[in-house]
Amino acid sequence: MAKEVIDFNKLLDEVNADFPTYQALDKDGKVVNEDLVPDLTDDQLVELMRQMVWSRVLDQRSTALNRQGRLGFYAPTAGQEASQLASHFAFEKEDRLFPGYRDVPQLVQHGLPLKEAFLWSRGHAAGNLYPEDLHAMPPQIIIGAQYVQAAGVALGLKKRNSKNVAFVYTGDGGSSQGDFYEAMNFAGAYKANAVFYIQNNGFAISTPREKQTAAKTLAQKAAAAGIPGIQVDGMDALAMYTVSKAAREWAANGNGPVLIETLTYRYGPHTLSGDDPTRYRSKDLDNEWQQKDPLIRMRKYLTDKGLWSEAKEEEVIEATKEEIKGAIAEADRVPKQKVSDFLKNMFEVQPQNIREQIAFYEAKESK
Repeated sequence: MAKEVIDFNKLLDEVNADFPTYQALDKDGKVVNEDLVPDLTDDQLVELMRQMVWSRVLDQRSTALNRQGRLGFYAPTAGQEASQLASHFAFEKEDRLFPGYRDVPQLVQHGLPLKEAFLWSRGHAAGNLYPEDLHAMPPQIIIGAQYVQAAGVALGLKKRNSKNVAFVYTGDGGSSQGDFYEAMNFAGAYKANAVFYIQNNGFAISTPREKQTAAKTLAQKAAAAGIPGIQVDGMDALAMYTVSKAAREWAANGNGPVLIETLTYRYGPHTLSGDDPTRYRSKDLDNEWQQKDPLIRMRKYLTDKGLWSEAKEEEVIEATKEEIKGAIAEADRVPKQKVSDFLKNMFEVQPQNIREQIAFYEAKESK
């Protein structure tokens, strides 16, 4: 028998080198790593908690509005508040945000009026008419496609010698898409100003993460693109902020992109368009992750510091409900779309057949 000169098991062990999970707060809100506690002021910590509570209420109200038929497509966000908003908190308004369809909370905090977010959910064209000073793209429906968009803009920022970055979110399912690899490879080759997020909530709709890839972690996929990858406790707001801030500074200073895998969980279904998570997730798994709730951790941490209270949280909840009530009323007042509008939006200069169709439908719509 020929002598074995190549040990593939050893090579695989090297590929699967340990990627530690960075964590600052445990599930009880106690600091377990002082080095990861960010240098945020008390006011900033309170604002971050306010945004997370706002997001939880927005999720609850959006779910109710969807069931009332007043909202269209909706992807629940409860459980991912730290992964989404503590990461976003580390970026600047001039940074370019590329969200997936679950990332509406970051988009609104980045400057999108809530009314427009509701219109986008309804499929209304007005939901994509962004203010000029909003540096973001509408939520991407095509899985992982926002990575390619972000890579291109990140290169543009680098070529302009900008200190701003493009940051982009997808889920664990998105990391199985070709666009994911192409974007990282492109951005890595050009050392573009990008921060890539994989929000690993365990399931791509109903497909468990372990059935999508043989990789031990999703963070290690960065190695193929020659960029750093890091895994973070996505239910820990402090660790999410600290790692995100460091990644932003790395990318903004011309060192190239970073890939961040956040270990998180969505409490609800994939979307409210027919998904039933009880068919592929157990109650035990749900309970396990609910013990790690990002709001509970942050609430305990801030309460121990004398910065948060039940009364303060109730104020945020009531203010958020009023904000949502006003935004949905504004959205209701926007004129409904007509078939003629769709045809007019299709071409900048309409060909003859489209002009004929516009005239046909306008005649019907005027009756």
